[in-house]
Amino acid sequence: MEKFTLMRIRILFAVVLILLSPAFLHAQLAVQAETPMTKRPMTVEDLFQFKRVGTPCVSPNGGWVAYAVSEITDSQQNKSHSQLWLAPSDGSMPPRQLTNATAKDSNPKWSPNGRWILFESTRSGSSQLWVINPAGGEARQLTKISTDAANAIWSPDGNQIAFVSTVYPEFSALPFIVSDAANKKKADEIAESPVKVRVFKRLFYRHWDSYVEDKRQHLFVIDVRVNESGDLEASDPRDVTPGDRDAYPTSTTFSAPQDFCFSPDSSHLIFNAVPATDESWSTNYDLCRVPVSGGTPEWQTLTSTNPAADGHPAFSPNGTKLAWRAQRTEGYEADKWEIMVAECSADGSLISNARSLTTEVDLSFDEIVWRGNDEIITVAESNGSKSLFSLLLKTPNIVARGQSVGTSGSISISADGNTLICSNTRLTHPADIYRIRLEDSFLRSKVPGDNLSHANETLLAELNLPQPESVTVVGADGDPMQMWILLPPGFDEAKKWPLAFLVHGGPQGAWADGWSYRWNPEVWAAQGYVVALPNPRGSTGFGQKYTDQISGDWGGRCYLDLLAGLAYMEQQSYIDPDRMFSAGASFGGYMMNWFQGNTSKFKTLVTHCGVYNFDSMYLTTEELWFDEYEHGGPPWGENRESYEKHSPHKFAANFKTPMLIIHNDLDFRVPVSEGQQLFTALQRLGVPSKFINFPDEGHWVNKPANSRYWHNEIFSWIETYCPSGGR
Repeated sequence: MEKFTLMRIRILFAVVLILLSPAFLHAQLAVQAETPMTKRPMTVEDLFQFKRVGTPCVSPNGGWVAYAVSEITDSQQNKSHSQLWLAPSDGSMPPRQLTNATAKDSNPKWSPNGRWILFESTRSGSSQLWVINPAGGEARQLTKISTDAANAIWSPDGNQIAFVSTVYPEFSALPFIVSDAANKKKADEIAESPVKVRVFKRLFYRHWDSYVEDKRQHLFVIDVRVNESGDLEASDPRDVTPGDRDAYPTSTTFSAPQDFCFSPDSSHLIFNAVPATDESWSTNYDLCRVPVSGGTPEWQTLTSTNPAADGHPAFSPNGTKLAWRAQRTEGYEADKWEIMVAECSADGSLISNARSLTTEVDLSFDEIVWRGNDEIITVAESNGSKSLFSLLLKTPNIVARGQSVGTSGSISISADGNTLICSNTRLTHPADIYRIRLEDSFLRSKVPGDNLSHANETLLAELNLPQPESVTVVGADGDPMQMWILLPPGFDEAKKWPLAFLVHGGPQGAWADGWSYRWNPEVWAAQGYVVALPNPRGSTGFGQKYTDQISGDWGGRCYLDLLAGLAYMEQQSYIDPDRMFSAGASFGGYMMNWFQGNTSKFKTLVTHCGVYNFDSMYLTTEELWFDEYEHGGPPWGENRESYEKHSPHKFAANFKTPMLIIHNDLDFRVPVSEGQQLFTALQRLGVPSKFINFPDEGHWVNKPANSRYWHNEIFSWIETYCPSGGR
C-alpha cells in the first residue's frame, strides 16, 4: 500500500513538472493564440450589463482622474447605483473605487488645491453635495436643502461652492432657513393633498418629461472652510439669483458642460440665463452676472447686443479673457455655435473687444477648455464623428484638428495644460475615459488615446461587434450624403439579408460613430439585419448649409436623400428587397409617418414619438421657438402652407404599410396625442397597426425594464414582416 501511494506521488510530481515546463507552457500559449475565443452577437440583456462611465475630472496637478461609474443592479425593478472611481492619468495602475455607497454618487469635482473631491449623492435620501478626501476617509455631507443640489462647482480660491436648486420663487428673497422651510412645506402640501390639481399661469408649465409649473432654477452659494478636526464644513446656502426667472437653462439645447462659473477673483457668478420674457418662443439666452454675496441685485447682462443664444462662460487661467459660445440667428436652436473671446476684468464686470474665433470655420463648437491663456481646446461634429480641436487666439479662424476617432467630449485639463482628459465612445465601444497626449499647441493624436477606465473590457471581449463602414451616396441636388453600414455577425455575402433602415432624430442631429443605450445599431445588427444609418439633409457635422436645408422642407430634400440611401442599399447584392423595414424616433419618427403616406418600399415601419400633425404639434409642444423657426411662424401666420405641405396627416389616404407606434405620456416635446392620432387613422383605414404607450416615460424609454420590453416588442413586430437572418 505504501509503495503504491509513493508511486502515485512520483507520477503526479512528474506530471506537474511537465505541465510547468517552459516548452509545455509555450505550446499551450501557441494553441490558445491559434484558437481565439468564440465571440457571440450582442443581446438586449447586454445593454443592462454594461457599466456606464460618467464625466471625468482631472486633478489640478494632472496626476489623477475622478469619474463616476453607474451600474444597473436590478433591471427588472429599474434599480441602479453609481460610485466614484479614481484612475492615475499615466495609466500606471488600474483604477480604484473611491466610494462604496449603494445610492448614486456622481459628478466629481476636484478642489483647486487638490485636497477634496466634491460630488453629488443621494445617499441621504435626496440629491445633496458631499466631499471626500481622495487619499481616503469617509465622505462628509455639505448641504441639506429640501429642493436638492446639483451641478456644483468650486470658486477659484476654493472657499466657495456654487450649485443649482429648483425653488418656488416667491420664497427666494427670504433668509435660507425660512425659504427652505417654506419650499418644503409647499411641496409636502402638494404631495399630500387629495386634490391633484395643477394651475398654470405662463409658458413653460411643463418641459420634456416633467411639470415645471411655477418653480425656477436658481444659483446658490455656500462658504466652505476646514475646521479644527481637518474636515470641510459649509455655511447655509444663499440664493444669489432670487426672483421669478431661471438662472440655469431650462432647455438642454442651450445647456453646455459648464453653464455658470465664478469670476477670476471669486466675487461673482457669470451664468447662462433664460430669456427674461417670452421664454417659450425666444432663444435669447444671455450671459448674466451677480455677486456671490447674495441679496436682490439686478442681473448685469454681459451679452445684451446679441439677439440669439449665448452661454458656456469660461475664464482664461490668468483671468484676463472670457470665452463663451454664441449663435447669431434669433429663434434657431440649430444655428452654428461660434466661440467668442473678450478681454475682461477680474470680477467679470467689464468685457471688451469681443470677437469670434470661428466666424469662417464651418463647424459648430460644443465645449470650451482653456490650455494656458492663448489656446482653447474644444469639440465639434465633423463627418460622422465628434473630434477635438485646438484654437489659437493668436491666429483666429484657424483650427487644428486632433483626435478624430469616434465621439469625444467632456474635456478636462490639468492646471498646467499638459494633461488632457476626455470621454470617448464609438459604435463598437461604450464610453471610457482617455488621456490625449499633447504636443506643443497641436493635437496630434489620431486614435482615442490612452484608455484609463477600462470599464467594460471583460464584456466587450465576449461580443462580436461588427465594425461600421462609411459610404457616400449622391443625394438630392447631386449633394453627397454620408451613411454608415453595419453588417450582422456571421454575415455571408452570398446570402440575402433584411435591411434595417434607421433614421435619426433632430432633425438637426446625426448618426455618429458613437455608442447609444437607446438606439444601439449593434443590437439591431445582432438580430440578423444589415443596418443602414443615413445622414440626410438637416444632419449636423456636414456644414451649416447642409444643416439649415431641412428647415421648412422636412419632406423635401431630406426625403430624397433618404430615398437615395435606400436605393444604394437595394443595389447591394446581399440585400433582400422584399425584407426592408424602417424605424426612427423623434424626427426619425416623423419620417416614418412621412414614409407611410409617400412610399411603399418598406414591409413595415416603426415610429417612436414622431410628429404626425404639425398643427396639433405646435399647440401642444413646449418649445415653441422650434416650430416657429422651422415653419416661419405660428400656424395662423403667413406661412400656413409650411404646416400643410409636409404634415404626414394630410396623406392618410395613402396609408397601407403595417406600422408599430410607440408614444409616451410624459413626452411633452412631441406630445402623446401625435401617436394617438396616427393610431386612430391606421385603425380606421384597416392598416395592421399596434400602439405601445409607456405612461412613465418621456421622449425616450430609459428605464431598464421598459427598455427591455421596448426592444422585444419592436423586434417581435419586425420579425412578422421581415424575418431576420440571411437566406
